[in-house]
Amino acid sequence: MNIVSICACTVGIAHTYIAAEKLEKAAEKKGHSIKIETQGTIGIENELSEEDIKQADVVLLAVDVKVSAKERFEGKKIIEIPTDVAIKSPNKLIEKIEQISEQ
Repeated sequence: MNIVSICACTVGIAHTYIAAEKLEKAAEKKGHSIKIETQGTIGIENELSEEDIKQADVVLLAVDVKVSAKERFEGKKIIEIPTDVAIKSPNKLIEKIEQISEQ
């Protein structure tokens, strides 16, 4: 499964990057491809390309704040959760995404 994600916390520092790292490890552990864009105090990093989004089976927004350019995911299956969920239960989250994407 191809997953694209945005991680962004209220301060835009710690939780953003911790969530991204946990999601990356959990997805890879289950054999999925994941590309993660971070939006924080230093701006947007690893910006998702149009091609990344086009090939995605699911969009995961692990965010605590409003994110920029959300409209680019129109027509995609979007799952939005707080960064805490990505940090505390990344493996369960990936399993849930698998179930949702099969529907």
